[in-house]
Parts: sequence; C-alpha cells; structure tokens
Amino acid sequence: MKRLTSRLIIMLLTVLFMGTAFGVIDSYEFSTPEQEQRFFELTNELRCPKCQNQSIADSNAPIAQDLRREVHRLLNEGADNQIVVDFMLARYGDFVLYKPRIAGVNLVLWLGPLLLLLAGMIVLVVVVRKHKAAAAESAQAAPDGQNADEGDVLDQKLSRFLADSLSQRSPENKITDGKA
Repeated sequence: MKRLTSRLIIMLLTVLFMGTAFGVIDSYEFSTPEQEQRFFELTNELRCPKCQNQSIADSNAPIAQDLRREVHRLLNEGADNQIVVDFMLARYGDFVLYKPRIAGVNLVLWLGPLLLLLAGMIVLVVVVRKHKAAAAESAQAAPDGQNADEGDVLDQKLSRFLADSLSQRSPENKITDGKA
C-alpha cells in the first residue's frame, strides 16, 4: 500500500511540474544563428505590457507569447532590429521599452531626478545662508544676551536715570558727598 501511495505521489508531482515546464518553452525555427541571437536580444529588451518588470522573453502571459511570435515573424520577413522596435512602439508606446528613449515626455523621466536634486540643493543653500545670517546677527548682540537695540534702550534709560538723579540732588547732599 505504501508503495502504491508513493508512486501516485511521484506521478502527481511529475504531472504538475510537466505542466509548468511546457508552459514556458516556445519553439521557433531560425534561418541563421545570428537571427536567433537577434530574437533573444529583442525579446529581452522589450517589456511585457501586462507583467510587472518582465521582458517578453521571461513572461508567460499570453500577450508576451503573442509578442514573441510577432518578433519572430518580423525577423523572418527580414526586418532589422529598429523596425521591430518601432513596430512595438507604435502598438504599445514607450512602456514596451526597458530603457526609454531620451526624447519628448521621457525627458521628464530622465532629467526629473536631476532637477529635484538641484532644487533640493538650492533650498539647502538658502536655508544655510539664512541660518548663518541669524547666527551673525545674534553674535553682534550684547555679551549678556541682549542685542544692539536693547542695549541702546538700556543706555538711554540709564542716561535718563542718571540725569534725573543728578537733578534731584539737593545742595545738602552735595556737601555730604564730601565734595564741598
């Protein structure tokens, strides 16, 4: 009984793995090894429109299988790589390319990170300059932590106090000071 159960498990696993193994393999005939190499290069540089970050060579999606057949058909008709890529671009747009072209709207993709970095650096320089200006202004403040304006106000109050106290002095006080 154990023998029969183990054989059934092995047969079941074999059938399961055969199903996935046959799903991946496509068989194409090429007239030259160079054409076969071009096919693999093109299918690896074209992105599957349905899948997440997979080339049409790696994807098992039905649309990827269709695109591989279309690439094979175009190569058999004598198309060069640029014609195949242009054909795919006309059908699916720039998304089908793993490496987007440096033109048009794609310039935002290519230059956007540099522009954000430049804007960040400008903001950083402005913030540092403002901080330095504030630090320099506080360094000019009075040694007891008061700034120059507060020092002027205190000087004026002190002058008024001294003037008031001198004007209120009576002649008797002058004698007691020992000056007279």
